[in-house]
Amino acid sequence: MGIIITLIVGGIIGWLASIVMRTDAQQGILLNIVVGVVGAFLGNILGGMFGMGATLSSFNPIGLLWAFIGALVLLAIVNMVRRGRVR
Repeated sequence: MGIIITLIVGGIIGWLASIVMRTDAQQGILLNIVVGVVGAFLGNILGGMFGMGATLSSFNPIGLLWAFIGALVLLAIVNMVRRGRVR
């Protein structure tokens, strides 16, 4: 059951991040899920560097915020590699 919740929440986080970064038209639901899940791992690492990391097994607002920030950073990196600039 935990993997299903992770995929659903990852899809929502990835979708919201793609709307903010204006890449929603280029991505499908599968890529939104990948961006959300990978962004959660990246956000956990970033949060840990600032001493505010949340465990990935806990479902809390701080963890969701760091997952969203991680997804934004991931999309910014992809945009820089793909286009040479951040939107």
